[in-house]
Amino acid sequence: MQFILKSLLIAALLQANPLQAASVAQPSKAPVSAAAVAPVDLNTADVATLAAGLRGIGESKARAIVEYRRINGPFKTIDDLALVKGIGSRTIELNRARLRVAGKAPAVKPAAPAQTAVASKPAVGTKAPAAQKTPR
Repeated sequence: MQFILKSLLIAALLQANPLQAASVAQPSKAPVSAAAVAPVDLNTADVATLAAGLRGIGESKARAIVEYRRINGPFKTIDDLALVKGIGSRTIELNRARLRVAGKAPAVKPAAPAQTAVASKPAVGTKAPAAQKTPR
């Protein structure tokens, strides 16, 4: 019964003021606060995530961020973002609440395997090191 009464009341209000009805029917276009958006990790985010999650960062600047990270390693602080060409302090301040640097960037290249102390045969075309003589 209450549902029917509420429905009738809403219908009557909407018919009484059609301009207000249009604003009720459409979702709000108010900007989303930074707290409502998941933080973007500078060290793990891909180009699409950076471009979509940050203000003033399009695909071109997002590519520059990923390339900088690939060459120079992970960001240590949010302010390190200013080292990327085309990113200034204004862009950093617009996005500070949306940024973090918690994750580690993917490895640029794997580490070289450790050398063992066991002597191996020299490569073809190279000489083996000369044996050292021990003094008597």
